[in-house]
Amino acid sequence: MDDLRRRVYGSDHDDPSLYAEPGHEYLDLVGGPLDGLLLDVTGLAPEERVTGGALLITNNGAYGPGGRSDYEPRPGDPGRWHWQGDMP
Repeated sequence: MDDLRRRVYGSDHDDPSLYAEPGHEYLDLVGGPLDGLLLDVTGLAPEERVTGGALLITNNGAYGPGGRSDYEPRPGDPGRWHWQGDMP
């Protein structure tokens, strides 16, 4: 699938930046409620992309609106962060 037609995490339906934009760097979110979205990591250093992770706010997780989904890099799978679970 063309990344320029994939939705970016955090964008609203009427956001002009709804889809991936040229010149930005993205990771794939895999599994869980945000599966298939892209995460803009343009401002992260390369080592943060491999050792980092994020608790991302979502309305679609186990805890409903305001809950968070934990996404972490998986060793040997650069460019993709995998879902670890949800938390309030």
